[in-house]
Amino acid sequence: MIKVLIADNHPVVRLGIKKVLESSADIEIIADVSTTEELFNTLKNLTPDVVILEMDIPEINGIATLRKMKMEFPNIKTLMYSGQSEDVYALSTIRAGAFGYLSKTADLDYIVSAVKKVSEGNMFITNELAQRLAFDESTQKPRRFFRKLSSREVEVLKLLASGKRNKEVAEGLNLNEKTVSTYKARLMKKLNVDNLVDLLQQAKALELY
Repeated sequence: MIKVLIADNHPVVRLGIKKVLESSADIEIIADVSTTEELFNTLKNLTPDVVILEMDIPEINGIATLRKMKMEFPNIKTLMYSGQSEDVYALSTIRAGAFGYLSKTADLDYIVSAVKKVSEGNMFITNELAQRLAFDESTQKPRRFFRKLSSREVEVLKLLASGKRNKEVAEGLNLNEKTVSTYKARLMKKLNVDNLVDLLQQAKALELY
């Protein structure tokens, strides 16, 4: 039996995922939580095989939560689940330690197969994303830049795109301001821009707004 914990701040989403997964005889939902605080408190007492983690869960962002889980609960496998752009975030979350990424726009059938695949220690991305990553999107050059970015750089760019100042980004990611400035300089170099306005335009092209 595959034991699953669902971490999402929307009750309707949690209920929907439960209904889909409960249709499988070999999957058991052992808990569901709405915040990262609830998540880590629950993990002290329960040990799921797979955690389905919403990218924008409150309190700590999804990638930071993922990193903390990898440190404190290294044997638990995480499937990221989000309405955020699959093209941008799938590789970033996998680089940070996730075993898979599932978009909220994906077919319902994917949820069960994703959980089963991740529980076995295998990586999961949708066939559509795999095909897009393998195909040279020469007509969508801005969308290809994200492959050059580390998961931390994506986090910094997302916070900058949301209007956060360097100090707020540093506080949100537990970094110092000098490190944030270094990340910003790297982002400008990798995205081939020389000012903040153009950097945020690239963030918009990457659908980080």
